[in-house]
Amino acid sequence: MKPRHSRVPAERVVKDIRRAARRHYSAEEKIRIVLEGLRREACDLKEVVAEQMLENRLIKKSMIGDGGDEE
Repeated sequence: MKPRHSRVPAERVVKDIRRAARRHYSAEEKIRIVLEGLRREACDLKEVVAEQMLENRLIKKSMIGDGGDEE
């Protein structure tokens, strides 16, 4: 039990140091950070849509080339 008690204050000290060392952002910086994340997400989504469109074109082209559902 003794090590548990000595550990609690040490963890608290570490948390206090981390809390004091955290970077504080202004409102403008927070908005900029969020907008950067949204732009990255939009770019990623555009890339996924482009890949899906290409895949659909290839599937459609292969179905037309194969004669579709005809047997």
